[in-house]
Amino acid sequence: MANNNSLVDSEFLRRKINYQVILVQIFVSLFLCINFLLITTFFMKDFFYTTMRYILFANTLLSDCLILIITNLMLILSYFRVTIQMQLCLILFTVSSLCNFVTPVTLTAMTLERYVAVCMPLRHGELCSTRRTVHCILIIYGLSSVPVTVTLSVLFASITLSFYKQYMVCTVEAFLLYTWHKHLRSGISQFYFLIMFITIVSSYIKIMKVAKAASGEDKKSTKKGLRTVVLHSFQLLLCLIQLWCPFIESAVFQINVVLFINIRYFNYITFYLAPRCLSPLIYGLRDEKFFLALRHFALSGLCKNKSFDKLKL
Repeated sequence: MANNNSLVDSEFLRRKINYQVILVQIFVSLFLCINFLLITTFFMKDFFYTTMRYILFANTLLSDCLILIITNLMLILSYFRVTIQMQLCLILFTVSSLCNFVTPVTLTAMTLERYVAVCMPLRHGELCSTRRTVHCILIIYGLSSVPVTVTLSVLFASITLSFYKQYMVCTVEAFLLYTWHKHLRSGISQFYFLIMFITIVSSYIKIMKVAKAASGEDKKSTKKGLRTVVLHSFQLLLCLIQLWCPFIESAVFQINVVLFINIRYFNYITFYLAPRCLSPLIYGLRDEKFFLALRHFALSGLCKNKSFDKLKL
């Protein structure tokens, strides 16, 4: 009788996992389609790829697309217990860890760009030129690579060459061999997000002061910039919460496997997928110029690019 109950529970769990994986594929496919549409719109008008905030926006879209594809692949491999060689898993881990920081660091840079536009309008053209944007993106990737470089350095010092030839289920935990590895990775991540959070809050306060002193069209533009900073703060908060997810999941795993799967599924949907769909909401829908181009592009289609070129922004 006990064996029959165990088989029933196992079958129920398998079906539930399959249902969750299918639902995740729907969400990921939807977000990727939206992001690819936005990226295509970005490259259709030279105004967008010569303006700093749109270039940074496109950078978050590319980073989000990459991390969605990689984490979704790792999720599928993990759920179905598919083992791969650790060399390949190491590449997936490195790219996903890098992109995991690129998005929040870029959000911070976008907030600073809004701060310059509102509080230092006369210097905005100088500080936010295309040339400086390229430098800014290089700095973003440089800063984002520091945490993963530290993690990999500690890993390489702790393993032998035989580790790369092993076949295992590809998860982040496979590269955090000791408890102090996890604490070090978490400490660096939380230090980064503390600095970014302070930067965004400081920008918000200064923009708010300018908003109170502004009038007419300036006041309207300043308030819009203020709302954008608030949305960036919320998105950054979701990114920060995802750092605590592994600790919660590890504790729950010791208690109940079914509860662990449910919590991990909830965390992935809420703290990995949700922040990646906020970028299209912020700029793809709220920004008037980009929304106008997006709507025109979606209605006219690729076969009518000539009419799209005539669109005035």
